[in-house]
Amino acid sequence: MTPKRLICLIFAGLFLASPAFARTDEDDQAWLNVTVIGNVGKLAYFAEIQPRVGEDVSRMTQLLLRPAIGYQLSPTVTLYGGYAHVVLPIENGPDRNEERLFSQLNWSLPKIAGGSMLLRTRLEHRRLSNGHDVGWRLRQMIRFMHPLGNPKKVRALAHVEAFVAFDDTDWGAHKGFDQVRSFAGIEVPLPGRSTLDLGYLNQTINDPNNRIRINHVASATFWIRP
Repeated sequence: MTPKRLICLIFAGLFLASPAFARTDEDDQAWLNVTVIGNVGKLAYFAEIQPRVGEDVSRMTQLLLRPAIGYQLSPTVTLYGGYAHVVLPIENGPDRNEERLFSQLNWSLPKIAGGSMLLRTRLEHRRLSNGHDVGWRLRQMIRFMHPLGNPKKVRALAHVEAFVAFDDTDWGAHKGFDQVRSFAGIEVPLPGRSTLDLGYLNQTINDPNNRIRINHVASATFWIRP
């Protein structure tokens, strides 16, 4: 089975497994992510800042700050622990804030169909300022990259990430399927080892009250590797 077919089957399975939705809301958004990532020996680290502009790209609807440190267990496996602070601006009201502790496992797979594949598993411990409960959420991402001709030039990039919540909370989380994100675009080499991911991201969110939210996102991610 090819990686492309595997990704398509995963996405289709997640969609079919989700509940039937009675209403769909859509929004156009733009996300910018700047991540500094690297290693010092076997010690790994990353720190990212990610503003997200929504409501038809009219205002910032989320700002995410996420640092982490990790350890390289092998040349292909790295384990991280980190913290995320998420600001959720509310029009005509006080901002909501989310605090997350998370653990993350990155696993680089052998070359597949001439491209490279990465698995990322993240477990999140979540608290929001408008509630008292703790929410647990699991995220699983599959990322596939394939050269377009010269391996040192622009590369095709696709990834899909599924989110599953483990519990209900008083601030709005619901147990079960939470959302899925799928991305298609390119990776552009920058000076040194840094890269830029550009493309389209579809975010499909399972909201309460039989509602689905679909965000159409213009996504740009800068990977700064010192």
